[in-house]
Amino acid sequence: MLEKIIKLTEELNYFNYQYYKKDVNIISDQEFDYKLKILEKLEHDYPSFVQQDSPTLRVGGFVSKKFETIAHQFPMLSLSNTYSKQELIDFDERIKKLLDSNDFEYVCELKFDGLAISITYEEGKLIRAVTRGDGIKGDDITPNVKTIKSIPLSLFGENWPKKIEVRGEIFLPLKSFQEINKKRKKNNEPLFANPRNAASGTMKMQDSAIVAQRNMDCYIYGLLSTSNISNSHYESLNLMENWGFNISNTYIKCNDIDEVMDYIKKWSKNRSNLPLEIDGVVIKVNDLRSQDKLGFTSKFPRWAIAFKFESESVQTRLKSVTYQVGRTGAITPVANLEPISLAGTIVKRASLHNANEIARLGLHENDLLAIEKGGDIIPKVTHINIKERRSNALPIKFIDECTECNTTLVRIDGEANHYCPNERGCSPQILGRITHFVSRNALNIDSLGTKTVQGLIQKKLVKDVSDLYYLTFNQLNGLIFKSTEEEKARSLQKKSAENIIYAIEKSKEVSLELIIFGLGIRYVGKTVSEKLAQHFYSLDNIKKASFEQLIAVDEIGERIAKSVKEFFSQEANLQMIDRLKVSGMKLALEKSSNESNDNKLSGLTLVVSGVFLKYNRASIKNMIKHHKGKITSSISSNTDYLIAGDNMGPAKREKALDLGVPILTETEFLNLIA
Repeated sequence: MLEKIIKLTEELNYFNYQYYKKDVNIISDQEFDYKLKILEKLEHDYPSFVQQDSPTLRVGGFVSKKFETIAHQFPMLSLSNTYSKQELIDFDERIKKLLDSNDFEYVCELKFDGLAISITYEEGKLIRAVTRGDGIKGDDITPNVKTIKSIPLSLFGENWPKKIEVRGEIFLPLKSFQEINKKRKKNNEPLFANPRNAASGTMKMQDSAIVAQRNMDCYIYGLLSTSNISNSHYESLNLMENWGFNISNTYIKCNDIDEVMDYIKKWSKNRSNLPLEIDGVVIKVNDLRSQDKLGFTSKFPRWAIAFKFESESVQTRLKSVTYQVGRTGAITPVANLEPISLAGTIVKRASLHNANEIARLGLHENDLLAIEKGGDIIPKVTHINIKERRSNALPIKFIDECTECNTTLVRIDGEANHYCPNERGCSPQILGRITHFVSRNALNIDSLGTKTVQGLIQKKLVKDVSDLYYLTFNQLNGLIFKSTEEEKARSLQKKSAENIIYAIEKSKEVSLELIIFGLGIRYVGKTVSEKLAQHFYSLDNIKKASFEQLIAVDEIGERIAKSVKEFFSQEANLQMIDRLKVSGMKLALEKSSNESNDNKLSGLTLVVSGVFLKYNRASIKNMIKHHKGKITSSISSNTDYLIAGDNMGPAKREKALDLGVPILTETEFLNLIA
């Protein structure tokens, strides 16, 4: 069976390589998926035989609550930057002087805007991927990196050394970025500001299955090894391409600084035609012996420099300022503009953020505004052309009342935002809270889209999230509504009504941290929700907690604690939670009710590995601590139990078997502490 798994792994990796690297489709998608399912079944039945370069790792599923910090074998230094062509000429003169020669080449590459990554391969297999971090050490995000299809899990070609390290840039293609923001807008979630931030945030997510869905990509641009592999950077790029790495086809060799300038000029004009964001050009001395001779400063290599492009900017007239109301009541002013082309798209709107930004700009009616994108996809107003201001233009004053419900706005001390305090009567806030509650990252009631929620609010069937759990099939079947005044009436068909009722019922089983996050308490994100759930075990305990008890929880400061206390002090929120409890929703973690059981694991040492169905790894570790057990990361003769989930590395399982350490499934562990 091992031979069959190895053969399928190698075969599928080869098909992936041909498809993503050579644009050759050797077998149909249906055939590929069929073979992949066979491999998945075999790996499920024989988990100890799973290969570390298995293509099943591409779909993710690894969950981590904390990334391990890893020291880089070779420091990941930054590059010195310049916006000046004269400084490039000065750089060229320094190189000539230090090398005492004019006879050298440069390699020019585009400067991709994403997340720098270092990936280590041993015996041709990907074993570790680490972020730049502080340049000396970074975060181990290997499971997330393995989901990127253009990064080989095992090397192809020949003559690769026993151990190599490659450097590259993980990025989110513009098409994927736009699709993600489109979905987030539909789900009433905050939009990502730009692909770079989205890429960085995605790769540091704790669930690799979500990372896999985002269609990340990566260009490799550097090769490091203790072995003597090549004589030039250009040759290294060619070698890496032959080994299966995704190398951008935009790099070139330049004989002198004039050819470098031509390359910069070309891509300064054409960068908007690329499928990803770039912010400049990287210039490197090609010969590796020359690089060694030039060496490093304390921060930068002397043999390379980055030329940064100026942000693209256009000017257009302000038509009006409108105000959006978010689910927490935060008011965001938006500049509505005369449509204008910028970086390949038509810009009609730009965020003004808050009252402070309007005051900083000194914004007046019909002002001529300078708009930039630069690295940002969402346009921003950088300054105003005062010379073009019309003599009768009046200053823009931030509103005093909510544009949706006419309630007087409030501003919290120390915050830039204004808020509408009418939480129960302001329709955008009601819609925002409910769509947040049903969103994928919270209760994941996927049959309830924004328009359907709007219709339910319009028909007065729901006014808060607890009302969802009292909807009936008869209320939904054939329900006719319009989500906006302009939209044609639509109706819910029988199947849609059944799906909604089923999804709502299913959501009663979600874990406590998702419920806390779904409630939309201001400043309480996913991480804080997990901390609260693991510390207090139930909503009732959080409700009763004092301010001092709240701030004693890891990562919870005064601002969050005040917000939590404020949320649970409101009678409407308490009634909503009571109705959720009556509906059958579990508002507590499963916990031993018997205090004597709290010492169930006292004196025992446990290792937790893999991905679990009912609880995440952090929750299981928290249970071990609660029952006075000791947690270690590696298996030894002192280990009493290995708690094994899916996708656990075969090495740990084999070591546990060799040492005779009992291996527990998630269910067996829960029975142990029951």
